[in-house]
Amino acid sequence: MKYSFLIIFFLLPVMLFGCRDKGKNEYNEEAVRETERALVGANRILVKKDQEKIKAYIGRHGLTLSETTSGLWYGIYRQGTGDRAEPGLLATLRYKVFLLDGTKCYDSDSLGVKQFRIGQGGVESGLEEGILMLREGDQARFIMPPHLAHGLPGDSNQIPARAIILYDVELLNVQP
Repeated sequence: MKYSFLIIFFLLPVMLFGCRDKGKNEYNEEAVRETERALVGANRILVKKDQEKIKAYIGRHGLTLSETTSGLWYGIYRQGTGDRAEPGLLATLRYKVFLLDGTKCYDSDSLGVKQFRIGQGGVESGLEEGILMLREGDQARFIMPPHLAHGLPGDSNQIPARAIILYDVELLNVQP
């Protein structure tokens, strides 16, 4: 809620002063650039807060995870010996999805294993990125900030808006 205030604080002046009609119906490039700068600034604040929450979670739980350039946190805690995951292959995985507060959202025990063709969308971009680091039999943990998970809206079901999610996965197999 307090971040909503920051966003409104940044955007309200832009909307009030950037959208004034000066008697002309022309495209105002400077107003567009100002709005873009304000949105980028607000987004940077939110991404930084997400990173702080993730780092605090990792510290509290004593996890050893690495971060990719996109912001995905991952750790492979059991090494498999099978084929590597590659774009175009059909991945089958066992999974559990949690919010950072420990709330379980989804799992393969109740919904069945997840299958998707790697690189063709249909799953969180963070999950696609993480799966590409695995081979059959690997078990891993992924922590995904909102921009790699369900974004601003959540999933309209179990995952709320702007939620950071944790995936525990086991890559069962990959096949053509």
